[in-house]
Amino acid sequence: MFLAMRDLRFARGRFALVGAVVALIAVLGVILSGLASGLADAGISSLRALPVTHLAFSKSASGELFSRSAVTRDTWQAWAGRPGVRKAEPLGQQLAHAQLARGHKQLDLAVFGVRPSGFLAPKPSTGAPLSSRPDGILISEEIAADGVKIGDRLTVGGADTEFTVVGTIGHASFGHVGVVYAPLPLWQKLHYGLPGPLPAAATDQATAVALQLSSGADVAAIDRELGTHTTDKTGAYAASPGYTAESSTMSLIRGFLYAISALVVGSFFTVWTIQRRQEIALLKAIGASTGYILRDALIQAAAVLTAATAAGTAVGLALGGAMNGSAPFALKPDQVTMAAVLLIVLGLAGAAVAVRRITKVQALTALGADR
Repeated sequence: MFLAMRDLRFARGRFALVGAVVALIAVLGVILSGLASGLADAGISSLRALPVTHLAFSKSASGELFSRSAVTRDTWQAWAGRPGVRKAEPLGQQLAHAQLARGHKQLDLAVFGVRPSGFLAPKPSTGAPLSSRPDGILISEEIAADGVKIGDRLTVGGADTEFTVVGTIGHASFGHVGVVYAPLPLWQKLHYGLPGPLPAAATDQATAVALQLSSGADVAAIDRELGTHTTDKTGAYAASPGYTAESSTMSLIRGFLYAISALVVGSFFTVWTIQRRQEIALLKAIGASTGYILRDALIQAAAVLTAATAAGTAVGLALGGAMNGSAPFALKPDQVTMAAVLLIVLGLAGAAVAVRRITKVQALTALGADR
């Protein structure tokens, strides 16, 4: 490291310049990580929170699974009796428009219909449980942030279905819309938009079957037998409106950012190696091995990348801290750490390609043989 440290002290301005560029890329990496996590949370946080391993949809549903699927009571009862199925319950899902009776405020809701006493029903953080009244709902913090309080009444859907807020839960979104949990019969009334008592056929309907499966469950065989299409919970994320497109876009942007970082670092060390050609030749002439000089150059690159990435990440965390929790932005330690590590690793890869020119420098150059 002797030569690397002397170089860093000698050319402080040049290394400070490339360090500043790497630090700015690190800041962007932190901000993009927070934005990607925030967009994902706004799209699928409600699905992540579901205590399920799989979801079974109707076989005809594809793409937008939640909006196109319909399963019957016979289907979820049949799933419950199959080997390897620990739990099976109906799950309803519906995007709806609502009006708050107090103040006539307009709201968009993602309504999840569940059995009030089933394993899907969340425990309220404040207020009463879902089973406290037949028209009661639990609202997420996203809905509460719009001014909705416990005891408020909401008129939802074309049939003017009445909801009463009985409690709140934590953060839960679906397709960037705040989530409410409703008893399954109330969801069925909203879904079919029929005034008065529901017909028997409507009371036997849901969107999907929520499943807790053991490792021994033969999902493919049960799907063939019951005519369903089953996916694990992670696979259901793609059914959230816009989630796949947002994730792909953010991944592409971050990929370009890391590619740029590798090119920037590689270009800098290519130019630096060319400028030091005479010095490198002299080192070889006095006995320094190519491996020694390569290791020294990579240590130099690692020092610059690590210091600059640490500084940029710290600045990014400070900026992100001011935005953290505001939609759609959420800083997560694992994502920030991965962004920093990728920046260093890909920067080192770019530097490694650049400093390979050292292997082509001949000791005779120092003796004037090329002149």
